[in-house]
Amino acid sequence: MALDIKTFETIIPSRFLSFTIPNPVLPTRLLRVAVLDSPIQPTESPQVAALFVPQTREPDWIFSTESGHLQLLLSSPGISRLILIGNNRINGPDSSPLTYHKREDAQYVKSLENSLKPLFFALSPKVSVKDGIFDVPILDYEDNLICSVVLERRAGIFVSEMLVEDIEIESDSELREFRRRLRFKRMPNLVQTEIRIVPQKVFELDRVKIGGEVKFRPDTKVLVHSYLIPMVASLSLIGSCIEDRFRKGLKPKALCLGVGGGALLSFLRTQLGFEVFGVEMDEEVLSVARQYFGLEEIQVCVGDAIEYVEKLASKDRVLDLVSGEDNGDCYLNHANVFDAKFDVIMVDLDSCDARNGVIAPPLEFVKKHILLAARSVLSDFGIFVMNVIPPTRLFYDTLIHEFQEIFHELYEIDVGNGENFVLIAKVSPVSSPLSECENSFLQKLRIAILGRYLDSIRKI
Repeated sequence: MALDIKTFETIIPSRFLSFTIPNPVLPTRLLRVAVLDSPIQPTESPQVAALFVPQTREPDWIFSTESGHLQLLLSSPGISRLILIGNNRINGPDSSPLTYHKREDAQYVKSLENSLKPLFFALSPKVSVKDGIFDVPILDYEDNLICSVVLERRAGIFVSEMLVEDIEIESDSELREFRRRLRFKRMPNLVQTEIRIVPQKVFELDRVKIGGEVKFRPDTKVLVHSYLIPMVASLSLIGSCIEDRFRKGLKPKALCLGVGGGALLSFLRTQLGFEVFGVEMDEEVLSVARQYFGLEEIQVCVGDAIEYVEKLASKDRVLDLVSGEDNGDCYLNHANVFDAKFDVIMVDLDSCDARNGVIAPPLEFVKKHILLAARSVLSDFGIFVMNVIPPTRLFYDTLIHEFQEIFHELYEIDVGNGENFVLIAKVSPVSSPLSECENSFLQKLRIAILGRYLDSIRKI
């Protein structure tokens, strides 16, 4: 069925169309063309832009799904229609090749750009042509990916399709940098978990490559996700109390709501000596975390994080659990949680909205009774730490107000990536009688995160 070119004369918010055409540069191949109109109706003349998909990355969810396409469009301010052009994958978007290697496409893309100008004109609204002048800017897609290999694809009950991939990224140092990622199809432009990986055996550097004979293992000694380091840095606010725990022969307790690949949980346990408990909605995600991301020796409950906190805060529920009633409930696996309250609760939960992208925390979490429940299961000097990706300033201001209504003090760390903030709420004021040189925990913390963000904690 032929495509009516009149279809593209006007912008229709959120309309998404894709089709194939012969490749003018490689006649034996086909090009996939995807056209997406912004969900936001333009108030002035609509601006059209085009983006060429890096060769061999066409199956990546960023480029092959409507939601990935939408996030590309929304990350380009002022664009009303985005045209995506890439080689057509014969076997469909989810049958990606095992490996991707960065290559120079400049000449190929330039040839395509010149050949496709008439197509760009045909796919643009009539009002895009001003005074007889027509121009479609070509957007650049750049990231630090050198090569990648997909290790496995799985599907979870709640997160749906996900994949695990090993990658090599560009590095500022002479040392090569290898990572392992967990990604969800429902949030194609977001890396859910990223950790450093190292070769299991010593190899000559030029022999080490992703997808080759070298096997890699997780390195849980470092955090590479940008917002996890400031979340850990928040522990400096109660460093003296944590030090006191250790001096008494006790381990501080951390509750992590949202596990993912488990990088944060593993770091707290192996590098800082915490007793760690986690809550994760999807059991398949936990399986992936244990198989590929080094999550081990940590108690994790499969369930809803909000429900879990509410049950912890309920004295009647606690009595039922400790007495052994309600058999079969996953919360029974955490019976020893009730021996003491938590010294820190760390929240790394998000949701995905088609228009606004990722929001953290989910709107359901920003309720007074949930924050009150969380406060009730914290120790007298405990802190509540939350990764925040606010969709609007109003959302963020509302969240701050809710925290200030319930907690004694509130602090903020700007992660510096233009997206994430870390909010830290204290149950009570804590003054440290120890200097940092006398506090072994603070010294260990500074070494573990290389001192980053320790001096950027701001009281609100």
